[in-house]
Amino acid sequence: MHVNTPPLGWNTWNTFAANINEQLIMESADAMVETGLLGAGYTYLVIDDIWHLKERGKDGRMVPDPEKFPHGMKYVADYVHSKGLKFGMYSCAGYMTCAGYPASYDYEWLDAQTFAEWGVDFLKYDFCFHPMTVRPDTLYKRMGLALANCGRDILFSACSWGSENSKMWIKETGADMWRSTGDIFDTWESIKELAQSQLKYQEYNGKGCFNDMDMLVVGMNGKGNVGLKGCTKEEYRTHFSLWALLNSPLMIGCDIRNMDADTKEILLNREVLKINQDPKGCQPFFANNNMWRVNENRKSDVEPHFMNYPLEVPIIAKYLDNGDIALGVFNFMDTPANRWHMTVTCDNLGLPRNCSKTFECVDVWTGEVIKAFNDTLSLDEIAPHACRLFRVRIVDK
Repeated sequence: MHVNTPPLGWNTWNTFAANINEQLIMESADAMVETGLLGAGYTYLVIDDIWHLKERGKDGRMVPDPEKFPHGMKYVADYVHSKGLKFGMYSCAGYMTCAGYPASYDYEWLDAQTFAEWGVDFLKYDFCFHPMTVRPDTLYKRMGLALANCGRDILFSACSWGSENSKMWIKETGADMWRSTGDIFDTWESIKELAQSQLKYQEYNGKGCFNDMDMLVVGMNGKGNVGLKGCTKEEYRTHFSLWALLNSPLMIGCDIRNMDADTKEILLNREVLKINQDPKGCQPFFANNNMWRVNENRKSDVEPHFMNYPLEVPIIAKYLDNGDIALGVFNFMDTPANRWHMTVTCDNLGLPRNCSKTFECVDVWTGEVIKAFNDTLSLDEIAPHACRLFRVRIVDK
């Protein structure tokens, strides 16, 4: 499979973990259609860990837990497909999955064949309990090759957590997307930590193998497996905006059968989704006014493209397919950000002052139009943990 835009969907883990069964999956498939998620582009319904028995069957194949999935996985996949959705499952590159269930080490080809026969369209492939005697890239290459020869088009989601320097070799494995972070939790602190850790790795992102910053916690509201404290609406909006702008796959983690109005408003924002799904797939870049390039002697595998980049109030831009620019301003501080943090000039965006053009910004959350003054965008204030996300249009002066 060649992936041109970040995959969108829903995964069981963040809310349900081990508490999954046939009825939940079918109800969630129904909800993806009825709430408009499928219509907005959320295509994949993915079952995560703890779906099978603790031992393989006599034929060597993994066995779905008969209490959770009494009709088997083919039955579940057929139901998901009947709703116009694609069906995803989970395995791991080690001896056991992260929860201690059978994984795919040395069974890669048999498991790929099994998943194909069941009608699987997406495989999340974790990294727990992997043998230290085998190179990590080899483990992922094994499954990548097995999936490519299984007779079915299955998206390969490599969940390597960014460990073992996987950013340098993950594209070799045939992966369509790769997890570059540890696990997310439903707290502002977790969102901030993951976001700041990823700003310097955008060169390892793009068409064919998107950088997965882990699943969304939007709408969890402190409930479920990774629920913890929960977040405010503004924090969820910042989370969703940044994941979208940075080309991350958007995999929902809340209980989509019971979404509140705020959750739907965020997850179904078509303008934000357009930024994430832009067909050009350009690499984002910093647009802060105080950016400086690192000298030519930087170590490209360790240091970021920019020195002294402002992790507390990053301004990030991305060129879009129609000539527009996506522009996000994110306040990670616990205090308001003021205009000294948030100045963007035309030069920051690649626009010369003498070209008879300037820019205007359309807020994709509110619809507000802000015109540049003296070829400069200067925002007065952004509240703590909040953001502004714009679609920038180039216009005549």
